[in-house]
Amino acid sequence: MIVLYHNGTRAVKVISNENKILSYDKNAKLSVVMSQLAFLYPDSKIVWCNEKFESNLNLEGINAIFHHNKMMLSYNPGTTEFLGQKIGYVDESPFIKINKDVSYPTWQMSSLVGIIHSSVLLEISKKIKLDSDFDYHLNSLAKVCTSLGLLCYSEPKLLLKNELRLILKPSNYTLFRFVKQHYRMRWIFLLFLNFAIYEFRFLLLPLLYSLFFKNRNNKNINLDFIKVCSSLNVTHSGTIDVIIPTIGREQYLYDVLKDLSRQTYLPKNVIIVEQNPLPGSVSSLNYLTSEDWPFVIKHTFTHQAGACNARNVALNQVESEWVFLNDDDNRFEANLLEEMFLQIKQFGTKVAMTSYLQKNEILKYCNIHQSRIFGSGNSVLKSELLKFVSFDMALEYGFGEDADYGMQLRNIGADIIYFPSLSILHLKAPVGGFRVKPVLAWENDSIQPKPSPTLMHMKMKHSTIEQLLSYKTILFLKTLKNESISHYFIFFKKFKQRWESSTYWAIKLRNND
Repeated sequence: MIVLYHNGTRAVKVISNENKILSYDKNAKLSVVMSQLAFLYPDSKIVWCNEKFESNLNLEGINAIFHHNKMMLSYNPGTTEFLGQKIGYVDESPFIKINKDVSYPTWQMSSLVGIIHSSVLLEISKKIKLDSDFDYHLNSLAKVCTSLGLLCYSEPKLLLKNELRLILKPSNYTLFRFVKQHYRMRWIFLLFLNFAIYEFRFLLLPLLYSLFFKNRNNKNINLDFIKVCSSLNVTHSGTIDVIIPTIGREQYLYDVLKDLSRQTYLPKNVIIVEQNPLPGSVSSLNYLTSEDWPFVIKHTFTHQAGACNARNVALNQVESEWVFLNDDDNRFEANLLEEMFLQIKQFGTKVAMTSYLQKNEILKYCNIHQSRIFGSGNSVLKSELLKFVSFDMALEYGFGEDADYGMQLRNIGADIIYFPSLSILHLKAPVGGFRVKPVLAWENDSIQPKPSPTLMHMKMKHSTIEQLLSYKTILFLKTLKNESISHYFIFFKKFKQRWESSTYWAIKLRNND
């Protein structure tokens, strides 16, 4: 391990793991010094630390938190990141609003303290420019490489104490440049528009300045050669339960159970919550008892419909160390669970998500990476997490329950890793014939809310103000495409009313939660 101490602009000393002082180019910018160290010590971890944080650097704990080489960690105990909150005007991902109390997935890195392995730096050498601004370089590196499989986190355990703060003053010029270099071209114009609409600031000069920079997303970077072998031991007993909510899909569910029965790594329990809202109805799943199964089936029948409730009921019955959130119209190969545990152990993750394609759908995301989404029909998680998360009943019959559950997991320090080689076919079966259309509280309002109040509730719960406002702008523009110019003012008034209605009902949903 090599530790690079700096004053924000230049290196002040470099120390080896044996506490030996190492030589370095005193005139070089920090990004260059770090790259040079990677060439000199290709098998080492490279730690950077602002000299003001030296006494708080948790050197002894680094090996435990940096548990494999395909990671990048940093930490800024302050509330303001290098690019500032306004990055939310163009980025709606869960990586913007960082929970500083836990290990949180994000590409937003800090020069205050951090760590990366030399192998990553060697791969990006000459493929990502070594910026004079160290913070810009770190954020650029992480933003480019997260989609390529580099796992990046805000990690509070890098510091022994988080009392010290450094004041950061985000620059609009830097923000526009970063957006131009790491997002599609159209996003700099959306950024400009959002500043104009919501802050009455017309940042024409930063916009023009950004046009002089090229996009940095580089397909020539290949991190696949970096071997991942986590030092974390996340499995002990290795037992797993499967939960399946179902409603009116007897044959499809039977096929799922058959796939589970053929697994080379068998589940301990399969927990089925069968719903039928019709009064006097009884279970139609006779094969649960008429056939022999190589696992215990826990069957709950309820007249209360709704996926959120059904999943919560099932999750409360989990006994094993792990739980597989499945669905009643999935199909998968016999080695799915066995391969899943191999990947979980390799990466030391507590949440894993498979690919989830429909028939004839082509796999687009081929790299293992930190997922922006969560799937309640294709994910495995450690059962100890269930004490802290549940499906939000305020989102029942609406949209956003999966995204909300994923955000709950991230906010307790559990990242969601996507493994494309683990494959589940989602049949998207027709809905059961006895489903009853729910009556929503806003259904008879003269002004119908848009977006859905459940989606608004989820976004208000987990997004920054800038992310929510940007979503409003994008929704407005998408809806405006279908309107004639002559009706613009009527449309604008109606859009505003529907947004306010959605906000009103979202707040009611939150208060009733």
